[in-house]
This record gives sequence, C-alpha cells and structure tokens, in this order.
Amino acid sequence: MTWHVRCHDENKKIAYPSEAKAWQHFDHTYPNFAFELKNVRLGLCIDGFSSFGQSASPYSSWLVFVTVYNLPPSICMKPKYIFLSLIIFGLQGPRKNINVMLQPLIDELKQLWAPGVKTYDSFKHQNYNMRATRV
Repeated sequence: MTWHVRCHDENKKIAYPSEAKAWQHFDHTYPNFAFELKNVRLGLCIDGFSSFGQSASPYSSWLVFVTVYNLPPSICMKPKYIFLSLIIFGLQGPRKNINVMLQPLIDELKQLWAPGVKTYDSFKHQNYNMRATRV
C-alpha cells in the first residue's frame, strides 16, 4: 500500500496519479494524512448502460466502483482490486437524484476521512488508524 511513495517515473512524465501536481498539492495541504504512508487514496468511477439494449426499454443501470490508487499500476485496475459499491437502477439514469443515491457511500467515505478506522497491518504486526480520501 506504500508503492506510490517509492516508485516514480524518472523522466518527469505523469504515468500514475501519485506523480501529478494535484496529489502533491493534497499532500502539502493535508500533511497529517500524507505522513501515514498507508492511508488510502480512492478513485470513484461511475458507468451507466441500458439494461435491456438500447431500443428494448428505457431502464438503465449505473454501476459505482471504488478503485485503490495506492496500488501499483500493474494491479490497481485488475478486477479483484476494483470494488463494486453501488448499483443504481431506474428510468434513463439517475440524473439529479444521483446525490441522494450516492449519500450512503459518501457518508462512509467521510468516516474513513475522519476519524478513520482502526486497521491491522499484517506486515508490521500492529494496529494503526487508517484514513482514506477520494482523489
């Protein structure tokens, strides 16, 4: 979970989110979060599709995924590291109501931001307070 600290592209190209200025700005703005290298940075991905084909029905399904950006690029987008958090069904997509449907997930992300969650580090054999943020 600390890969993002050790590995950077030497030729100054952004190949991964941890090399971007936004990540560095976040670290500068929230030094207490950045100090604990195992704190988790999450991506929120939403994708919608017509459940029964384009012409069959106006119903659609929207999937909300959470990805972990602390992992190396070779595995962070592998299916076993992408978490399906919500499935939203409805007529023609969630539109204005997406905020209401995302609220339980946002509440959990707020809990992960502050106060965090007590977590066990199996490598160091000790507990620590893990926090997470969405980037």
